[in-house]
Amino acid sequence: MGERPRLATAPLLDVSDRHARYFWRLLSKNALLYTEMINQGAITRGAADSHLRYNAEEHPVALQLGGSDPAMLAESARMGEQWGYDEINLNCGCPSERVQSGAFGACLMREPDLVADCVKAMQDAVQHVPVTVKHRIGLDKDESYAMVRDFVGTLADSGVQHFIVHARNAWLKGLSPKENREIPPLRYDVVYRLKQDFPQLDISLNGGVTTAEQIQEHWRHVDGVMIGREAWHNPWSLTRWDGLMAGEPDRAVTLTRDEVELAMVDYMEREAARYDTWWYAVARCMLGLRHGQRGARRWRQVWSDHRLKSARAREVYDLAQKALHSSPPALEQDAD
Repeated sequence: MGERPRLATAPLLDVSDRHARYFWRLLSKNALLYTEMINQGAITRGAADSHLRYNAEEHPVALQLGGSDPAMLAESARMGEQWGYDEINLNCGCPSERVQSGAFGACLMREPDLVADCVKAMQDAVQHVPVTVKHRIGLDKDESYAMVRDFVGTLADSGVQHFIVHARNAWLKGLSPKENREIPPLRYDVVYRLKQDFPQLDISLNGGVTTAEQIQEHWRHVDGVMIGREAWHNPWSLTRWDGLMAGEPDRAVTLTRDEVELAMVDYMEREAARYDTWWYAVARCMLGLRHGQRGARRWRQVWSDHRLKSARAREVYDLAQKALHSSPPALEQDAD
């Protein structure tokens, strides 16, 4: 993978599939793209093809695993490297109760020695790709720094060099996963402090980042930034990422939304021919493409219309274009 990209998309459950990653790659050529979290057992028990398949264009692409069994994680990591992933990441940050019942996700922050065993097994199983960890800054309403410091220190001693830190606590009781992305307060200073205390480590920050100005501010304190929901809701923002990473924040965007939409229609047609993929399975990832544009709501409604299921992707595209350009001129910009 070479030098690690300073910007990455987040592993969003039920979102960051290969279609979304192909779409994001059209918008940023250099960002690191993460899969959604994949259960260790889903890969080792015979469903590797459906879970590990990706498009060659996605590189650099990282595989995120969920689990707490060192042997199963090692086998999953080995398979991930064989499939060509550029990084293997262990999830220690997901707060959902179904993840807790499986003894992985954010609850693993209480068991750093177990996580260290998992990481060591994964590192032994791969030859050429890094094993990284994504985690929260704490659990429940305990905001002490010592827990996350000791967690990172234990894993650093096990050889982990890169950490992606979601700058919120995970509240394991009483909040849904969605609420866990919004209610626990963001504490960026904790992530900054980790970088100060572990200057030899590569620390990326995740949580609540939406603008280029915020990205640049965080880069003053940490090595990288991971962005999740903004990439989904306002994907056009990714067109600035390559310029930011190159130190050219004002670089002009030569790509157009029309070009991206047509490229996605071509992709839908290839997917339909090869895997019998319904166009909406692809289209759902690009519904934010025209965020803020006049006619965006009508355009989005066409690409979301299940009544068009039997239509071909290019037919839906033609209808969406008509909807986009038929909006009354007096309408203001649509709000997503």
